[in-house]
Amino acid sequence: MKIKKNSNNFCCRKMTKIIIVDIDETICSTPNIEGKNYYEYSIPNYVNIHKVNKLYDQGHKIVYWTARGMSTGNIPRDLTIRQLNTWKVKYHELRFEKPSYDYWIDDKAINALDF
Repeated sequence: MKIKKNSNNFCCRKMTKIIIVDIDETICSTPNIEGKNYYEYSIPNYVNIHKVNKLYDQGHKIVYWTARGMSTGNIPRDLTIRQLNTWKVKYHELRFEKPSYDYWIDDKAINALDF
């Protein structure tokens, strides 16, 4: 199978992929003060939103998976959906309850800064 590299350095095969994307510090910056995230003040990163939307337009399945609210038990579902709609984020699925962690080690991971 031939592998191609597109302009944003995202390497993919010529078949549809399922792409999992985080929200905070990936498609937006969220203020954190003394360990508390203030999701209502998140600022969209339109460069990364555009990159993911382009993958959506190419036919890939986009799944946003977030840990929002996992440390407090108060999951801001409505706020998150409103933000994604306002920021014109394209996706097929939105998942919550991503586990909290300090590091994610995975053979398929792409750092948001490298994306």
